[in-house]
Parts: sequence; C-alpha cells; structure tokens
Amino acid sequence: MAAEPRREWSSEQLKSDDLPKKDLIKFLQDNAANSFLAEHKLLGNIKNVAKTAKKENLISAYNQLFESKRFKGTDPVEEVTAQAKEVKIEDKPKDTKPEEPVEEGPPKYVKSVLKKGDKVNFPKKGDTVSCWYTGTLEDGTVFDSNVATSAKKKKASKPLSFKVGMGKVIRGWDEALLTMSVGEKARLEIEPEWAYGKKGQPDAKIPPNAKLIFEVELVSID
Repeated sequence: MAAEPRREWSSEQLKSDDLPKKDLIKFLQDNAANSFLAEHKLLGNIKNVAKTAKKENLISAYNQLFESKRFKGTDPVEEVTAQAKEVKIEDKPKDTKPEEPVEEGPPKYVKSVLKKGDKVNFPKKGDTVSCWYTGTLEDGTVFDSNVATSAKKKKASKPLSFKVGMGKVIRGWDEALLTMSVGEKARLEIEPEWAYGKKGQPDAKIPPNAKLIFEVELVSID
C-alpha cells in the first residue's frame, strides 16, 4: 500500500490565482490512482488536460482524492488498464496520417482549337461569359444549339451567358472555358463523367453515358 501523500495546499491556496491548473494536475497525476484520474478525465498530457479542465473541477478532484484515499497503487489492476488507455490516447495522433488528396486522373474532355482567340483575356472562376455553341452526339445528331442558321434567327438569337466555374453548366464546359480566350472557337469532346453521366438528359434527348461534342465560341467576358 502506497504511503498517503501530504496535502500541498490549503483551501485558500487552492482558490488563489497564484496556483496554476498545471500544478494541480501534476500533483493529481503523481499521486492518484489511474482509475481515479480516468473518472475525472485527468489522464494524458498535462498541457492538453489543462486546456479542457476547469479549476473548480480540479479542486474538487483534489479534495475527493484525500477523502476517498484512492492514491496511486491502490488499484493495480485498474491502473494497468488505465495506463494502456492513456498510451493509446497519446500515441494515436502520432500514428494518424493526413488524408491524401484524391487523384481524379486525366481531364475528361479533349479540346481542339478551331479558331484562335486573343490569347490575352481568359475568364476566371466566377466571371460571366457569353458563348455561341452547338452540341451533338457522337453520331452527329444535334441536340442543342444557339447558333442561328438564317438571317432572321441571327437577329433574334443571343449568346448563352453564365458564371463559369460555378457548376452552372456541365463540368466539361466549366473546365474547358477557363482555358479559352475571347474570340476562341473550340471543339470539345466531353466524356460522360463530365457531361450528364449515367442518367443522361432525357428531355434534351441525351442518352445515358453519352459522350458529347460541342463547338463553342467564347464571345465575351463580362
């Protein structure tokens, strides 16, 4: 049986601001049984315990220690168990590896420049861009276009405007347009993963897992 330690501080000293929490925690860890420390959440690194423990709770634990006489060595079986828990708690952060970024692989589109742009004005994420476009399936079927074919339609038609890089359009568009400069016209072959995926777009007659081909012209950046 371990000898009972003597009280280090009086009630007045315990309440005094001159007594830091770390000193109280050190005394308790040096003298209390590990099962007692576990109950009062005082196991582990002193600095870490001091961050979460309240002074009044530490004072209460200090007084309870002498009332219950649960000093170090009074419960050897529990002490070994508590020490094992303490080691796990302290060792865990050292073994934890930071999460590595997920590799997406190569881009899911191919861009071919049909007409060069000014090579100066490139859109940034969040910019509003205006585009002419025609979208076709691999078999050549046109499923959407805002490019007018007749003189009357040309007067009435307007470029498509949206904020680029914000998920307002399919990802293939978002990614490709950030590489284009004003005036550039490009052919985009977009894989299903960056288009409409497994669901497709039935309303627009785009089947599931469809590779889409667009001719896109970047008219302006607002």
